[in-house]
Amino acid sequence: MSLRHGRQESLPPSTPATVTVFATPTSWIESDAVAQCRQVAALDGMVHVAGMPDLHPGKGAPIGAAMASTVLYPFLVGSDIGCGIAVFPIALKRAVPERLAARFPDLDRALHPGRDADDPAWSVVDGDVPAGHLDGLGTVGRGNHFVELARIGSVVEPAHASRLGIAAGDLVLVVHSGSRGLGERILREHTEVHGAGPTPDPAGYLARHDEAVRWGSLNRRLLAARVAHALGAEPTAPIVDQCHNLVERRDGRYLHRKGAAPGDGRDVLVAGTRGTPSYLVAAHSGPAANHSVAHGAGRKMSRADALRRGRAKHTVEELRRTPVGSLVVCGDRQLLFEEAPTAYKRIEQVIGDLVEHGLATPVATTVPLVTYKTPDAGSAHRPDRRRARGRR
Repeated sequence: MSLRHGRQESLPPSTPATVTVFATPTSWIESDAVAQCRQVAALDGMVHVAGMPDLHPGKGAPIGAAMASTVLYPFLVGSDIGCGIAVFPIALKRAVPERLAARFPDLDRALHPGRDADDPAWSVVDGDVPAGHLDGLGTVGRGNHFVELARIGSVVEPAHASRLGIAAGDLVLVVHSGSRGLGERILREHTEVHGAGPTPDPAGYLARHDEAVRWGSLNRRLLAARVAHALGAEPTAPIVDQCHNLVERRDGRYLHRKGAAPGDGRDVLVAGTRGTPSYLVAAHSGPAANHSVAHGAGRKMSRADALRRGRAKHTVEELRRTPVGSLVVCGDRQLLFEEAPTAYKRIEQVIGDLVEHGLATPVATTVPLVTYKTPDAGSAHRPDRRRARGRR
C-alpha cells in the first residue's frame, strides 16, 4: 500500500491522535504496518504517530515509527532498549576484505572483567558498567545487528563531512547493536505484570531504560574497540552514535521511538543492507515527524519469506559475496538468507523520501567491505541460536 505525500489521517473523534506516514507515491508501505500505526494511535493518551519511509510491521507495534503520547507504553519501545548505530573512524594501512574478514574476533563471545581483564578493549570503559550488567558485554547479537568495516564513498556535503573528520576513501567501523539481555529483562518485568499496558511508574521505568540506553552505547564502543585491536588499529571515539529504540520526554509528552532515530539536528547513519551503501545524513525533522528520521532500509519481507525465497534464488556462497564486492562473515546459514539484501527495501528510496519531505540531507555514503554477523562456520566457535534476535 502506498501513501500519498506525507498524508495525515485523522482518526474518529474518540481517538483524536493523528497518523502521518512520510512516504512518496513510489514507496511501498505495507498495509499491515499502517494498520499497526492506527492501532497505536487509538491507545489512551496517544497524540501523534509518525511513520518513517522504512516503516514495516513489528511484533505488536510498527517498526520505523515515532509515537508521541501523554502516557508511557514500554511495549512501544520493545525489548532492545538502547539499540542504535555508531560510526567510528579507523586507520588501516591496507583494506583487503579477504584478509581482514579472517581477522575479525569472535563477537559472540562476551568479555568478562575477570577472565578477560587484560583485553585492551576495556580501555574504552570509563567508570562502572551501567546497571552492573555484565552479561553479553562486547557481543553483537543476532537479527539485523552487525559490525561492518566500510569505506566512505561519495561525499555530498564536503563541509559537513569535514566537520565530522571524514573524507572520501576513509575507513570506518559501523556498529549496530543494543542492550542485549538488559533491555529484554526490563520489558519482561513490566509485561509480566502490566502486559502491553502503560507503566504506572514512568520515573522508575525511565531510570532503568536510561541505564539500558547507556549500556547499548558502551557496548557499541566495546565492539568497535575489539575489532579495531584485532585489525591492528587503535580504537577511536564515535563520530556518530544515535539510539533508535528509546523513549524521551519532549514538550511534556513521552516520545517513543521504535526503529526511528532522533532527527532534531543530529547526524544519523541510516543503514542500508549488506550489499548496498548506507547513508550518513544530517537530520532536521520537525514536530510533524515527531523530530525523527528513518534508521535503515526497512524490511520488505518477513524472515520466513526471505528464507524461503532466498533459498530458491541464492546459494550460501552467493550471499557471502555481495553485489558491491564486500564479504559477509556469518556462520549461521539461516541468518544469511533472512538478512539478504533482497529482504529489504531500497535504501535509495528511503533516503529520497527523507529528502523529499525535508527531514534530512545526505552527507556521505559508506560502502561495506566486511560485514560481521556471527563467527564463520569454519571457526571453532559456533553461533548460539538461543540468543535474542534483533530487528530493525
